[in-house]
Amino acid sequence: MSLSAADQARAAAHGRLVPTLALVTCAQIVATASVLALTALAPAAARDLGVGVYFIGYQISVIYAAGMFTSAVAGTLVQRFGAVRIERLALLLFAAGFLGLASASVWLVLLATVLIGFGYGLNNPAASQMLMPVTPARARNFVFSLKQSGVPLGGVVASLALPALAAHLGWRGALALAAAAPAAIWLWAVILHGPGGTGTDRRARLGRGIIDEQSFIWRDARLRVLAVLGLLYSAVQLAASAFAVVTLLHDLGWGALAAGGLAAAMQLAGAFGRVGWGVIADRIGGDFRALGLIGFISGLCCLLFPLLPALPAAAQIALFVVLGATSIGWNGVFLAAVARYAPPARVGAITGGVLVYTFVGVIIGPSGFAAVYLLAGSYGGAFGVFSLFGFLGAVLSLQADRRRRRQQPAV
Repeated sequence: MSLSAADQARAAAHGRLVPTLALVTCAQIVATASVLALTALAPAAARDLGVGVYFIGYQISVIYAAGMFTSAVAGTLVQRFGAVRIERLALLLFAAGFLGLASASVWLVLLATVLIGFGYGLNNPAASQMLMPVTPARARNFVFSLKQSGVPLGGVVASLALPALAAHLGWRGALALAAAAPAAIWLWAVILHGPGGTGTDRRARLGRGIIDEQSFIWRDARLRVLAVLGLLYSAVQLAASAFAVVTLLHDLGWGALAAGGLAAAMQLAGAFGRVGWGVIADRIGGDFRALGLIGFISGLCCLLFPLLPALPAAAQIALFVVLGATSIGWNGVFLAAVARYAPPARVGAITGGVLVYTFVGVIIGPSGFAAVYLLAGSYGGAFGVFSLFGFLGAVLSLQADRRRRRQQPAV
């Protein structure tokens, strides 16, 4: 029995899934590694740059601020130039960023920081647009979650590979060599997709594109909820990532080595959580249901943090690991949901528009947590207040899921 033209097209598209997924996952790994590169080499880099180690914190903030800007315009760029070209541009920006960081010049480091931020904001919208046409609907959450596992894996690469290279090449040599990774992936993308791009629309304009994307997001109840979830969940994620070690040291009296080990276990749990939540979302047939569970469990974990000093060590470890699996594991299901509810030709555009609010959460999460800490007087108390973010996200998600099920036509 011969296949119809539509069936043949779907089979061909799904045949491109594995190489496309591998490409965008590797791009995500180097994207995250470039963001965290200086944090992994902070003492030596700060000494040679003539700044305090705290300077690295400002550098991360600049990266995310630049990323928020390019995320807002990424959709129009994807429409105008094609997702493949924009993904390759992001890879070149990461390579230039690594080289700029290796310069040991404060001004070039600042420029490199902005370039990395620009690339980071472009990466997800382009990758989502590349993945959506080749991903079967039944496996969408799993595929997008697998791609997003590149975020914690990039953190592992930055934390382990760069210091190991620096031990032999110095921190500048390690960063210069790291530029080869995005350059190699760029070459891979050229070989895989050819020199050009597809799906371009030369009529797309930046200003009009931003207005159209935000208007579309706020008119659609599902995308509107996802924009708010991105802000809430990213704030919890960054707070948990930034203050896990200091909570263990300050509130619980753990040693530095043990605290660092548990923080690494949180990140690893986040990597497995991203894939696991994707599988769960596909199995239960509801992205909002999975996002609601994530918000509820994250909120419950944060709510229990004030009780940490009274818990045995095993329970403390379990609580941190579960928080890592949820607060760090939500992104793949989230991006798959955005891609699902966006028009097929505008997946990259709508993803970029929604991610603007995720970047806002990334920026305000750690600073907001610090402000709450000053009022609460303990890190556990601050986590308790931040539980509201998770619970609010759970309520919004489950309400959205109920609306979606009511609107489904009867079979």
